[in-house]
Amino acid sequence: MSASSPDLAVPPAHSPPEARRSARSNPWLTLIAVAFGLFMVGLDGSVVSIANPEIGRDLNASTADLQWVTNSYLLALAAALILGGKLGDRFGRRTYYLIGVAGFTVASVAIGLAGSIEGVIAFRAAQGLFGALLMPNTLGLLRAVFPPRKFGMAVGIWAMVSSVSTALGPIVGGLLVQHVNWESVFYINAPIGVIALVFSAMVLPQSKNSTGHHRFDVPGVVLLAAGLILLVFGIVKGETWGWTAGGTLGSIAAGLAVLAFFGWYETRQEHPLLPMRLFRNTALTIGTVITAVNFFVLLGVIFFVMLYLQNVRGFSPVEAGVRTLPLSLASVVAAPLGAALTERFGPRLTMPLGMALQAAASFGILTWGTDSSYAAMWPPFIALGLGVGMVMSASSEAIVGNAPVKDAGVAGGLQATALQIGGAMGTSVLISLIAGRVGSTFTGELHDAGVPGPVAHALSEAEDAVTMGVSPVSPDMPLQLKTAVTEAAGSAFMNGAHTAVLVTGILCVAGCVVAAVGLRSDPKAVQDA
Repeated sequence: MSASSPDLAVPPAHSPPEARRSARSNPWLTLIAVAFGLFMVGLDGSVVSIANPEIGRDLNASTADLQWVTNSYLLALAAALILGGKLGDRFGRRTYYLIGVAGFTVASVAIGLAGSIEGVIAFRAAQGLFGALLMPNTLGLLRAVFPPRKFGMAVGIWAMVSSVSTALGPIVGGLLVQHVNWESVFYINAPIGVIALVFSAMVLPQSKNSTGHHRFDVPGVVLLAAGLILLVFGIVKGETWGWTAGGTLGSIAAGLAVLAFFGWYETRQEHPLLPMRLFRNTALTIGTVITAVNFFVLLGVIFFVMLYLQNVRGFSPVEAGVRTLPLSLASVVAAPLGAALTERFGPRLTMPLGMALQAAASFGILTWGTDSSYAAMWPPFIALGLGVGMVMSASSEAIVGNAPVKDAGVAGGLQATALQIGGAMGTSVLISLIAGRVGSTFTGELHDAGVPGPVAHALSEAEDAVTMGVSPVSPDMPLQLKTAVTEAAGSAFMNGAHTAVLVTGILCVAGCVVAAVGLRSDPKAVQDA
């Protein structure tokens, strides 16, 4: 085992009976404490999409401004996640988790009080930075206090909290925006954050694995942050700039080049920010890739499903959120079930199974139309929730469970980085696929619906609205024409959605094969070197 702080070990049963020591020796209390912070970040990540339209109306924000409400958070988070885990590993996971919770809470309140779109964007970036201190150290703390035989179940519960908080976001956000105001979407983090701070300060043990006094890898921090920012920026702008545009390709290529140089540089450091030796473990490497695929599918599909339910089907945010409840409930079941199966059979079973379920969900959405009954909707929601929960449990075990305890925070940061990059790619790439398909089929759908040629030609300019599921009708249109245009817009959107889920389905099948072939049957391959 690696050299580590004495606080890492779970004290034996005959430890002194003082209440504080007793509380801080209980790994399950540690799990509860980190669940509060994890829930806050997960919920915030998905409620903002519901609040964006109201933010735009209230603060007179442009579409580009609203994109930066999301992108500033995403860029700051992705750039600093591995750094946050490394700081926790070296200087104290409890310390940086608490700093992350406190900063995230204060930044959330500041967003509601900002009063300008510039302030919202700035404090969203601050949220991302503090979230990057919080998230990786949740897994780092669990890895430090749970014995290997119980770590899988702890990760299962961790994955359940993460999945459920993300899936509940649209419901909670819809209720708050509809019945209170958009600011309440951020204010809700205040009570959660205060509870998390107080409880965590009482029960979390300190754990760290400093290797002594040595120079912190500042060049590595700069290289990794620059590479990730360039890569994620290119991905999120690809939707609006176009994937073949010089700016998009240049940003992505520059990001990949900087990350490649970062990897080379890290192999030559005695105390690197991200030890490249971690990737010698096949399970850890595959787990990282499958984590990205998992959230590519989850966040990408949820994004356009909410457009479908609200804009194509006409449900309110709350009604749309309630209809996705099977996804949330399935996640609740799947995470601990996936953890139990992973503990019993290893990720070689649960990771391919989760990918197969997500493939089934994707192919199931191919049967949806503009007027599909709810009976056609809930089975894919359940399959998606089960698949995501199982992959979360299996990939967490594969990544963090296969990393040395001394690198637990870095491994947690690696997983969270893969998650964020996958999610960013999912929303950007899938919306681009939908937009491309809408552009190639909308005019034909208008003709098929009986819209006169000159009107169809004029309406073809409204492809951007149709990509969002919005029918380009005006109040002065005759009823018959409105009906025809709405039918055509819905059909064009579904053409795009079907293309998107066909891609996610194929990607999940590929992920299933990679996991089944590449993972060893023995899940316990922890290297403490």
